[in-house]
Amino acid sequence: MTYAAESGHWYAKDGSPAYEVQGKNGQMRATTLRDARKLTLYPSVTTIIRCAAAPGLERWKAEQVLLAALTLPRREDEAEKEWLDRVWRDAGEQGKKAAERGTEIHAAIEQRLLGREFDKSYQPHVSGALFALDQVCGSQQWKPEKSFTDAFLGYGGKVDLHSDEWVIDFKSKEFSAEDEMDTYDTHWMQLAAYANGLQRPEARCGIVYVSASVPGVAKLVELTEEQIEKGWGMFHSLLQYWQAKTGYKP
Repeated sequence: MTYAAESGHWYAKDGSPAYEVQGKNGQMRATTLRDARKLTLYPSVTTIIRCAAAPGLERWKAEQVLLAALTLPRREDEAEKEWLDRVWRDAGEQGKKAAERGTEIHAAIEQRLLGREFDKSYQPHVSGALFALDQVCGSQQWKPEKSFTDAFLGYGGKVDLHSDEWVIDFKSKEFSAEDEMDTYDTHWMQLAAYANGLQRPEARCGIVYVSASVPGVAKLVELTEEQIEKGWGMFHSLLQYWQAKTGYKP
């Protein structure tokens, strides 16, 4: 099974994903804004959030470039442009590998929650995530991978996990059991948009961080009411900005 990242995706009015459309050559391709206008599709939460600067992400990308430059010395008689191209490619590969690993961990957790078989090499990651959920949330009737559309405001998305009480997002990164985990304004916007899109504005929201470097370590960080309120205000403003910029409101 292929698990695509949610970023830049689109949703139909009934909430179903519309990530791809059939091209003129008969092959499936990624949905574009032009397609969305024709088909009345709704932009994803992540698409809207990307309108804002993400200093943390940009710093991480810059660090990958610096690390690549340190580990890839310029060859003798190598032109500067050729060396820079190698550095950029290597940095891009590192980011791609990190994203793929995160997608695989997420997929394993999803399949476990759906009661399906999953890659058992990720069993520690899955067990850690479920333990963190149980410790903070207790017994819940969890519903994984729910997609939705808010036809009134004009956006859609897919929620990693939710119940009547909680809205949860999974994120993988390298950390140890001793590390403190923080949340950022992009997280507040994402979860607030999900909670409102699911018609559960009063839901408790949390992020389950799953360690990619220490299998079995996972931590759930709950957002405060102030963070959710601020996140919703920021997201709503960005949504209006995106609609004004593109001239499109489904």
